[in-house]
Amino acid sequence: MAEVEEQRRHCEESTDESEEEEETEEEPKLKYERLANGVSEILQKDAASCMTVHNKFLALGTHFGKVYLLDIQGNVTQKFEISSVKINQISLDESGDHVGICSEDGKVQVFGLYTREGFHENFDCPIKVVALHPLYSRSNYKQFVSGGNKLLLYERNWLNRWKTSVLHEGEGNITNVKWRANLIAWANNVGVKIYDVSSKQRITNVPRDNSSLRPDMYPCSLCWKDDTTLVIGWGSSVKIVVVKERDPAEMRDLPSRYVEIVSAFETEFFISGLAPLVDQLVTLYYVKENSEQMENQCRDYRLEHSEGEPLFYIISPKDIVVAKERDQDDHIDWLLEKKKYEEALMAAEISFKNIKRHDVQKIGMAYINHLVERGDYDTAARKCQKAISQYLPRGDLRLRPAIYEMILHEFLKTDYEGFSTLIREWPGELYNNMAIVQAVNEHLKKDPSNSILLTTLAELYTYDQRYDLALEIYLRLRHKDVYQLIHKHNLFSSIKDKIVLLMDFDKEKAVNMLLDNEDKLSMDKVVEELKDRPELLHVYLHKLFKRDHHKGQKYHERQINLYAEFDRPNLLSFLRESMHCPLEKALEICQQRHFVEETVFLLSRMGNCRRALHMIMEELVDVDKAIDFAKEQDDRELWEDLIAYSIDKPPFITGLLNNIGTHVDPELLIDRIKEGMEIPNLRDSLVKILQDYNLQRMHRTQKRGVRVDEENICESCHTPVLPSDTAQTFGVVVFHCRHMFHKECLPSSASVSERLLDLHPGFALK
Repeated sequence: MAEVEEQRRHCEESTDESEEEEETEEEPKLKYERLANGVSEILQKDAASCMTVHNKFLALGTHFGKVYLLDIQGNVTQKFEISSVKINQISLDESGDHVGICSEDGKVQVFGLYTREGFHENFDCPIKVVALHPLYSRSNYKQFVSGGNKLLLYERNWLNRWKTSVLHEGEGNITNVKWRANLIAWANNVGVKIYDVSSKQRITNVPRDNSSLRPDMYPCSLCWKDDTTLVIGWGSSVKIVVVKERDPAEMRDLPSRYVEIVSAFETEFFISGLAPLVDQLVTLYYVKENSEQMENQCRDYRLEHSEGEPLFYIISPKDIVVAKERDQDDHIDWLLEKKKYEEALMAAEISFKNIKRHDVQKIGMAYINHLVERGDYDTAARKCQKAISQYLPRGDLRLRPAIYEMILHEFLKTDYEGFSTLIREWPGELYNNMAIVQAVNEHLKKDPSNSILLTTLAELYTYDQRYDLALEIYLRLRHKDVYQLIHKHNLFSSIKDKIVLLMDFDKEKAVNMLLDNEDKLSMDKVVEELKDRPELLHVYLHKLFKRDHHKGQKYHERQINLYAEFDRPNLLSFLRESMHCPLEKALEICQQRHFVEETVFLLSRMGNCRRALHMIMEELVDVDKAIDFAKEQDDRELWEDLIAYSIDKPPFITGLLNNIGTHVDPELLIDRIKEGMEIPNLRDSLVKILQDYNLQRMHRTQKRGVRVDEENICESCHTPVLPSDTAQTFGVVVFHCRHMFHKECLPSSASVSERLLDLHPGFALK
């Protein structure tokens, strides 16, 4: 009776208190609608027992043993006759290609929706849970668990046979299971366990708090927030646990991972389902006070959610309701319902591109009507000014400037975005530009970093042709239109002292603009402005050098240091391509910084090839580069130095054997190799060097001249190849095999080939 009296007393409170309660009422986060179409027909004759959700479709199990695949609108796309009794759980892998089903009569089925592969087993007890490995569709992850009075793990081995392992038993029926990544969480009558599939270890046991509640009437709810965070709801308690890696120093005989309870709290209701929503928790609860009056019980309600988008499905035996996040239109609906017109108008103006069911003007008119009904005529008049702003004439027919200014001032007081929009849309001659500029500057004194006001002020300065002031604001804001403004209004004289700002904003655009307009901003002026910012100066001079190797030649000496400091990868190419770079200065800088490759290049360019080669061998210790350098210089003394340095280094000898044969006599190297020295890949290297040397000799032989005199005869007509009168014109063809022909005796390449084959079997003319 005390509770009833208390309620009656609260109902008799003053209207002021009830209004205050309305003001503090929190806006709901979700909206709800029934899943209809095929679902309605199914639940008229049957009852829902379980459901699982995939991004592509839904899978619904019923009390009469059927499983329906549904699209997200609730239309049936496929039907499976699994059993004649209740389907207890359905599981889908991440791809949505495989499904696992268990039923009250002990059936477990796992099969592909698009393939014939499958697993079918009948047990002599009800099977309450089933869960597939999230990556079940891949051949390496053919695993699933099922459970009744014990939890079994099934794994398919390389012989395509199923291996079964008992993960847990002896603590009553398994009532729920959820598999995420390598972790399996399940609940039985005693508590919640977590098993690590990768290490094959059970890593925790979270005991049930309220053991007085029957686990079959108030089952445990499980949901993974991410790969390591599990939310447990049981009875009226909620726990959030996180799986963590154990410090290797503390492991000993313990599992490599452990579980920490990071949050736990009690509720005033019974938990029927849980689901994550970003950093919040969605809870489906069963009210304790109404438990005796309700037809369904706590265990008859379930909550499933979609991983892809925030959709939540509330399942009861005869109804399925979809909950989804409220959008901006729903937010405006709620504000209008609560008569919060000003907030509704502001929300509509901010999100006018995203709202679909509402119109800013209609909300504005509703707000004005509301103000008039309340007698707030002054506010209504000000809002009317804003509401009619888009209907004011802007063409040849115009109102007095004061009217436009009045509306702009009103927007400036309450709506910076709207003010900025009007400045962009209205021609500058509609109002007194200087008066509006002054008003904006007054507002900026209170909020000097407001980007909307600053951008609008820059636009006003542009209308007033005060481009230098607009440019300063654009540079301060790093506005994308700054370069367009400079080009459009030829503001190059205004940016002489702002080159650093332009470079800081966008180096690429700034340098291209400066180089394209050298007639307006000289190279010397740019270099002078950038002298205190060497990293920016390098960017400018590097781009200039790439465009023209000679234009900035007086800065090439300075560029050596800039490349060395900020861009070493391009230093060597700069030294190669520049014809105005002082070599002694470059050598000094490179030696100070120990830039070996650059020093080698400079030494060789200055004629000190032997020292350059020694640097390659002693500091780079790179036989391939040393060989390439010797080949490039083609100097016998360098080869001698290289051989002398390499003779006690087997890897260097291998490199020389593979490369020296086409340049020098390999005996120079082979004769110096010490007896008994082990050389990697010696046999292959010797074969290579002999082939190269033979090729070298053949090339030299073929370059020698062949003597032709009166004793040589044509192999075709068998007459002397030289005419008796050498004063007359004649032609002779001489082959490397020393066979000779009159030119006229060679009618075609085919006859030449046949003739040579007769003379030398196996010879072919190519």
